Amino acid sequence: MSQQHHYAATVTWTGNKGEGTVKYDAYERSHTLSIDGKPDILCSSDTPFRGDGSKHNPEDALLYSLSSCHMLWYLHLCADAGVIVTAYTDNATGVLTMGDPARFTEVTLHPVVTVKDASMIDKANALHDMAHKKCFIANSVNFPVTHQPQAVAE
Repeated sequence: MSQQHHYAATVTWTGNKGEGTVKYDAYERSHTLSIDGKPDILCSSDTPFRGDGSKHNPEDALLYSLSSCHMLWYLHLCADAGVIVTAYTDNATGVLTMGDPARFTEVTLHPVVTVKDASMIDKANALHDMAHKKCFIANSVNFPVTHQPQAVAE
């Protein structure tokens, strides 16, 4: 039998301006993400959907989840392979296509990885493929998640 891990989150709508959802423009899209033992995250919808652009939105969270999962697997694989990573930054991008239904159609990860020594660059770049295959989140979505890595030496 396969092992399972369970997660729980509470999303609480905080955007009632006194009339509830009496009409589409009568309420805010603000909400709070709460997870036991962790700081709350103030959220909203994205600005094209009447949201507060200063708060995190579900689209941000999906992009973050894909990027973070890839990075964490990648660092694990590098440690196992003897590739010493000293810095990692990913400027991930995603495309939300408005159709019927509206949905993400692609996400591209752009990790820039700094390794201890130039002799590690080829292996460092190659390990992104394995990290992608192991990423729980990438394995859970129904659109392509690609990566365009760049490794540099200190």
